[in-house]
Amino acid sequence: MSTDAVLAETVRAAIEPAVTAHEVDLETVSLAAAGRRTVITVVVDADGGVDLDRVADISRSISDVLDAQPEIFDGPFVLEVTSPGVDRPLSTAKHWHRAQSRRVLISLANGGELVGRIVASDDNSATIEPADGEVVVVPFADVRSAIVQVEFTARDEEK
Repeated sequence: MSTDAVLAETVRAAIEPAVTAHEVDLETVSLAAAGRRTVITVVVDADGGVDLDRVADISRSISDVLDAQPEIFDGPFVLEVTSPGVDRPLSTAKHWHRAQSRRVLISLANGGELVGRIVASDDNSATIEPADGEVVVVPFADVRSAIVQVEFTARDEEK
């Protein structure tokens, strides 16, 4: 494991209790050099999303934790707290659940593709309604990758 990966895991372990106290999930922690500073990017998510006020509260809590543990960094850092973008891959059952009713592009392990709306999901599969076909249950084991598609029209204009 690289030094940056070890440091990211150290940061994750230090801030996770502060993040989960806000009843959100800690998705990722990444570090990047920016001159003499380290940019710490923390991605959080929750059912129903995370609004800016909540992100600000979480950011203050994380900053307090990191300021109280100066041994984690040798120098200054910049903290960025954000929620996942719409182009985040759906890689866990929780991601699928949170994207329910959204349109997705699924690349299947067999090389095929499926575009449709998530009707439901559980721990092992998602039920997808293609615009021009029958509802299909897709096991996560059969998914190579999946992303939410950005929509510029209302759902009722779709058909």
